Amino acid sequence: MDFTVPADLEAYYAELVRFIEAEIVPLEQADDNIRFFDHRREHSRTDWERGGLPRAEWEALLREASRRADAAGHWRFSAPKKYGGQDGSNLWMAVIRDRFAQRGLGLHNDLQNEHSIVGNFPFVAMFETFGTAEQQEEFIAGGFARERRVAFGLTEPDHGSDATHIETRAVPETRDGVAGWRIVGEKMWITGMHHATHCAVFARTSGAAGDARGITCLLVPNPTPGLEIEEWLWTFNMPTDHPRLSLTNVWVPTSAMLGEEGRGLALAQSFVHQNRVRQAASSLGAATYCIEESVRYARQRKPFGEELARNQAIQFPLVELATQCEMLRLLIYKTAWEMDRLPHEDIERTISDKVSMCNYWANRLVCEAADRAMQVHGGIGYSRHKPFEHIYRHHRRYRITEGAEEIQMRKVGAYLFGYLGPRRGLFA
Repeated sequence: MDFTVPADLEAYYAELVRFIEAEIVPLEQADDNIRFFDHRREHSRTDWERGGLPRAEWEALLREASRRADAAGHWRFSAPKKYGGQDGSNLWMAVIRDRFAQRGLGLHNDLQNEHSIVGNFPFVAMFETFGTAEQQEEFIAGGFARERRVAFGLTEPDHGSDATHIETRAVPETRDGVAGWRIVGEKMWITGMHHATHCAVFARTSGAAGDARGITCLLVPNPTPGLEIEEWLWTFNMPTDHPRLSLTNVWVPTSAMLGEEGRGLALAQSFVHQNRVRQAASSLGAATYCIEESVRYARQRKPFGEELARNQAIQFPLVELATQCEMLRLLIYKTAWEMDRLPHEDIERTISDKVSMCNYWANRLVCEAADRAMQVHGGIGYSRHKPFEHIYRHHRRYRITEGAEEIQMRKVGAYLFGYLGPRRGLFA
């Protein structure tokens, strides 16, 4: 077994570092753009008078960074070559995301807005696997041209993890001689609707509550008659782009259906695996950053004339965290490597439990590491003059989004006890 990071990946990462230092850091330092990353970051990013949405200046800076990265050939790295990407693998993305987060806060990689100079595009795999040729052209090519942006409309006010019980309904209806669907329901926490051109709305089209079959994905234009943003939900980590929205007799043609009728949940599952392993890598990198900053501070700080690091009360908690990081890094890289060797649709049936292990443990670990970093740094660690509170607030949401950690542990349990996955029936 060879655990060496491939030489060509090391060479590419070195190229990314050179690009960051030459293009992204100067942009971050120009025109007081550093206000988006220093102690002023939450206020500078948030338009408090416009529902708490991201400020236009903040999003413009992110666009400029990704535009420069795209011109240099990095932004689309994970996308297929036919769309201008480099067919970047899950393993390469995991290593890059881990190392980017280890660099700390910066314009190169700020996941509060899911921004990175090496972009993450889970919708590409979704449309590649389930979309028609016309949908692929419109939403993949159009997405990279920044003409299309799709929000993910699964969660509802009364239904989050229990997706099979969603109450949004779609019924067949013909308008002006065109067959289509009429949609009625509510959705919640639908990230990115302030700039989305479409919302992938999951609605029950057949079956009963609790059935996995019978849920269909429909691509609803934004804006469209009957689709209303009811409120922007303020969160622990501002700014917000997570609204509650309603759908009142919203109509779309049958061509708006993504994938097969009644098979929408399988499509939704395909969305999460890439996101979960890459999110895990980012949380791992951020945890490592918190540990390394704490070690550096503990060696420099000398209360009572002796290095803070001499105290085992400082050493041992950081030792525990560092050990977990090392073990988790191996699992994340191995799982990403295995994902690269499986057809996209087989991941759910074979190693979905490993993806969940990576995700829930990494997201929990980074919260512990950020909390410990605050404690080691004392008062300055608790302040906004250090990034630990921001890291905690951001990564804390990952323990709920992309599947709450309890749901992911439930998935691991189902695989472990043979209710799902390769061990299914083993104990019958």
